[in-house]
Amino acid sequence: MAVNTETMTINMGPQHPSTHGVLQLILELDGEVVQKATPHIGFLHRGTEKLSEYRTYHQVIPLTDRLDYLAPMSNNLGYVLAVEKLLGITDEIPERAKQIRVIMAELTRLKSHLVWLACHALDIGAMTVFLYCFRERESVMDIYEKVSGARMTSNYFRVGGLSDDLPDGLDKEIRAFAESMPGHVDTYEGLLTGNKIWQMRTKGVGVISAEAAIDIGITGASLRGSGVDWDLRRDNPYCGYEDYDFEVPVREECDTFARYKVRLDEMRQSSRIILQALDKLKPGPILADCPKVCLPDKKDVVNTIEGLIHHFKIVSEGFSPEPGEIYQGIEAPKGELGYYLVSDGSPMPLRMRIRGPSFVNLQALPQMVEGKLLADVIAVIGTLDIVLGEIDR
Repeated sequence: MAVNTETMTINMGPQHPSTHGVLQLILELDGEVVQKATPHIGFLHRGTEKLSEYRTYHQVIPLTDRLDYLAPMSNNLGYVLAVEKLLGITDEIPERAKQIRVIMAELTRLKSHLVWLACHALDIGAMTVFLYCFRERESVMDIYEKVSGARMTSNYFRVGGLSDDLPDGLDKEIRAFAESMPGHVDTYEGLLTGNKIWQMRTKGVGVISAEAAIDIGITGASLRGSGVDWDLRRDNPYCGYEDYDFEVPVREECDTFARYKVRLDEMRQSSRIILQALDKLKPGPILADCPKVCLPDKKDVVNTIEGLIHHFKIVSEGFSPEPGEIYQGIEAPKGELGYYLVSDGSPMPLRMRIRGPSFVNLQALPQMVEGKLLADVIAVIGTLDIVLGEIDR
């Protein structure tokens, strides 16, 4: 009797809860074993890079919020650092502005990792963790709202510094949250790390070697989970990260469980960095002394004609960096987020290209799931922690 060896091709997505957005996977299955996986993207494309070429440098900032919409301030940070580098004013950013940027960037890392853990656990069937993580995420969202007026696509960083100082008393609220966060992470670990079902769904699943991860260009926790000790905050520092004492978590197992452990440890380290930044925080300016680039204080805009004209000129005409090109990368929650800017001397970028970590990391998915079970595809998508906003940018 002949055995039927035909495979079956199915679509997962582009609107499927476990694809974490509008990702379509074309899966060729032999029973429940994945023979081939092909990611299809492009359903969410906004043309961010092209839109940026028709806006002044300041007007581009709100477009970056929408890339990784779970980590808007990280996107803002990478972009404003790139523009400051293009302008040659990196060393003129006030210390207080840099420290607040670090605080908000690490809060953003916590917020992003909380959503990752909540959804990753829910994908595999653990609902309690989802509720706990979103409880802590609400605290960060409240802080976002107080500093920027927005909870989701916040916009707080500016070229040269910040849009405003921290509201009175918010530093105490941030400190209380950062001090409590390691205890919450211990709670998540208590629910998952020793859980047999969690271990069976994550250990030995989605294995990718250090060599393969480097070849593909994987960055962030997905790279460090494969034993590669690389973190831009330490190895190519910005915003004064070289002055902070923190560890870069690394695991050697190269699997989904390793990446899970790396991110949990990163959450503990982010809390540690926030507390150090709060200890460093001293009164001072939050914008560089660069009148041709930075908007004047609101009081001057309202009360003086000079301030009003100054504000109007920058908002309506923008500023014009010298012709040149630069690249600036930062350690975003999902990996290396990079901005490549080209100036032709006009008030708008001639070219802007974005290195979205989710886009690069997604390339590893076929290698991680082919030969594995269909259920493992769900676990691997979760462990890569992708957001389609920066994939279909």
